[in-house]
Amino acid sequence: CFLPLPIDHTKSNMMHCCSKAICNGCDRANQMREFEGRSVEDSCPFCRHPAPKSQEEADRIQMKRIEVNDPVAMCHMGGKRCDEGDYDGAFEYWTKAAGLGDVGAH
Repeated sequence: CFLPLPIDHTKSNMMHCCSKAICNGCDRANQMREFEGRSVEDSCPFCRHPAPKSQEEADRIQMKRIEVNDPVAMCHMGGKRCDEGDYDGAFEYWTKAAGLGDVGAH
C-alpha cells in the first residue's frame, strides 16, 4: 500500500527472508490473496520466499541476512538481544548496523 509504517512496532513485522517491514494489514491481505489463489504455503509478498515454518527456521534465515551484512537484520537482532538481556551483544549488533547505514540503529 506504500503508506508509512505505524510507529507502534506491534502493528508491523519484519520479513526474515529479505528484511523488509510490512504492516499487519498488508500481511493479512497477502495471506488472503494466497488463500484465494489456493496457494499451498505462505510466501513473502516482496521476494516470494516461502514463510518459515518455525522460529528456529526464521532465526536461521535471519542469520543468513546478518552474514551478508544486512543492516536492518542486524538492527532487528540487536533489539532481540536487548530483550533477552544481552546488552553487550545488542550494542555490537546496533553498532555494526549503524556503521552500515541503518538510521534506526542509532
